[in-house]
Amino acid sequence: MLPGKPSPATFFPSAPNPRPLISPFKNPRPFHLRNSPSRISLSFSFRKGNNMPSDTGCPVPPEQLPINEYQTLSTSFPFSWAVGDIVEYCSRLVATGASFALFIGLPVAWFGTVGVESDPLSRSLSAVSSGILFVTIAVVRMYLGWAYVGNRLLSATVEYEETGWYDGQIWVKTAEVLARDRLLGSYTVKPVLSRLKYTLVSLAASLFVSIIVLINIDGSQLLGPFFTGKYAADDGSSRVIPGVYSDESARSFEPDAFCGRGEDDLPQ
Repeated sequence: MLPGKPSPATFFPSAPNPRPLISPFKNPRPFHLRNSPSRISLSFSFRKGNNMPSDTGCPVPPEQLPINEYQTLSTSFPFSWAVGDIVEYCSRLVATGASFALFIGLPVAWFGTVGVESDPLSRSLSAVSSGILFVTIAVVRMYLGWAYVGNRLLSATVEYEETGWYDGQIWVKTAEVLARDRLLGSYTVKPVLSRLKYTLVSLAASLFVSIIVLINIDGSQLLGPFFTGKYAADDGSSRVIPGVYSDESARSFEPDAFCGRGEDDLPQ
């Protein structure tokens, strides 16, 4: 080294950094926590209707939530018929009524009638009426189920049983839950109830017409004088109907009950 010149700067390696560098491309969370349920969006859980958000503090059991009751009802038999296509809905009702009338109503009407000489037309009409009545009962059951779920969706409160031992509690819905339930009830449940109402009116009218026709067919035997105004002439030639009161039969069983003589004992 020449005198008068400064010594060149010497570079020494620095001490190791005790804090490790964090790469911006690596996830600091452990691998088994990257797909935890907390990362699932809240809208997805609402769409599924399986869980309530933790911040609402909903104490209602999952099976008693109105949205879960709606999903259970929409997939159960026969309530799911009402939410399907109108053609499929009507075809299922017709098939149910025809099956009941053919396999249950017709055998009962054919072999269970008292009169042997009954009209086959009246028997067939009785079987059809039984099928219509069975479908009416099924539709009434569907209407009651959907009306119950619709009322719980549109209501601002939820009545539930906390432990299942008839300890009824009431939970007030939050604004978000109430908006979701009322939207579902207004645009999904109300059209189903309207369809069921029209179905009940049509079935009631069909059942009324079938009963009127059946009464008119059997009117000649049961209610003929009332509908036609024609009464049989009492010319003495009519035969005695079994089970109807007559003086001769009563006199033969209890002769002491009659003080006078009968018509046969009068002088000619």
